[in-house]
Amino acid sequence: MHTVQTRQADPALLRIDGKRLWGSLMELAQIGATAKGGVCRLALTELDRQGRDLFVRWAGAAGCSVRVDAIGNIFARRAGADPSAPVVMTGSHLDTQPTGGKFDGNYGVLAGLEVLRTLNEAGIVTRAPLELVVWTNEEGSRFVPVMMGSGVYAGAFSLEHALAQKDHAGITVAEALAQIQYAGEEAVIPHPTRAYFEAHIEQGPVLEAAGRTIGVVTGALGQRWYDVTIQGMEAHAGPTPMDQRRDALLAAAGLIGEVNAIALRHGPHARATVGWLDVFPNSRNVIPGRVTLTVDLRAADDATLAAMDAELQAACTSLLPGISATCQQVVYFPPQPFAPDLVQQVEHSAAALGYTSMPVVSGAGHDAVYVARVAPAAMIFVPCKDGISHNEIESATAEDVEAGGNVLLHAMLAAASQ
Repeated sequence: MHTVQTRQADPALLRIDGKRLWGSLMELAQIGATAKGGVCRLALTELDRQGRDLFVRWAGAAGCSVRVDAIGNIFARRAGADPSAPVVMTGSHLDTQPTGGKFDGNYGVLAGLEVLRTLNEAGIVTRAPLELVVWTNEEGSRFVPVMMGSGVYAGAFSLEHALAQKDHAGITVAEALAQIQYAGEEAVIPHPTRAYFEAHIEQGPVLEAAGRTIGVVTGALGQRWYDVTIQGMEAHAGPTPMDQRRDALLAAAGLIGEVNAIALRHGPHARATVGWLDVFPNSRNVIPGRVTLTVDLRAADDATLAAMDAELQAACTSLLPGISATCQQVVYFPPQPFAPDLVQQVEHSAAALGYTSMPVVSGAGHDAVYVARVAPAAMIFVPCKDGISHNEIESATAEDVEAGGNVLLHAMLAAASQ
């Protein structure tokens, strides 16, 4: 590798300090710690400010210059030998779900910090500058849209739109940023970037079930969300014969089964979920006259997602006699493949370090999905126990966390040395 070294160090032999990374994760987890062992640190709250302040102190101690942009994204830069070279970035988020865990988002940030600490101790100066990013409001628990900071950065929506969003108490994003003193002055525009890597727990059971340590993420599933209203007719449950009913709930049950079948027909990466249901009039002895439900379709490519959409629309037009349905799409995220050369570098780094790996597709949205619209990007997954995330019992092993950090180190070194 073409690196400038201030003292003897072989980059191929470099490893992060796994104990230090674990200690940093546990220290950060104390900010917003819950009784069940999780973390509640909602975006742009006082607890989020405390987590951000701790990160800024750590980044400063690692010799980084720190900048904050107008949506509150924090950029910690480690200088490279060529200041004009496009940066190599890594990062994730510090905000959590109300019943969040210690690793979702936090791991990606602190694994990046550990990479910088390791390079400092080895006396290695990469050709390209390295940049560690904390993205604002990834979770969307307090403010929508989700992945707000990276979304503004990538141009998915405007800064003005994001700043105007309100929480349930009527507080805007702009007001919350000012309250925690993270309303930066830097413009929210993409930096010239060679590569962006994001380390993350898998948030699913695939790696654990396969006995693999590293998930080489090839891309993220596209998503289409729908609001569906099924209209029948309410009637008395006693006098109305079975063959004369217009039971909206019975029709909904059939549609839910078909939604599941759609995903099974388009496996292995297709997903389909009915996650919310409202029945009217919801009375014990009244035949349901109206059902409103949500449908979430996901697939790895747009052609599959379009086919699933067509099948859902067809299913909504062929329900029970006397039943009608409307199906309105409310969200669309296109499938996002990651940069092939960076995906390959993650795979090569895992192999060189002796870790087992497998290709995986991310079923969830991450900041990397938006960043990939404006820069080459890739992700590194490590297993989480039982695939559980967005839950206070979310857990990962110290060994897997360390492994992902080592892969991140070597993938970033390769990109920053080019």
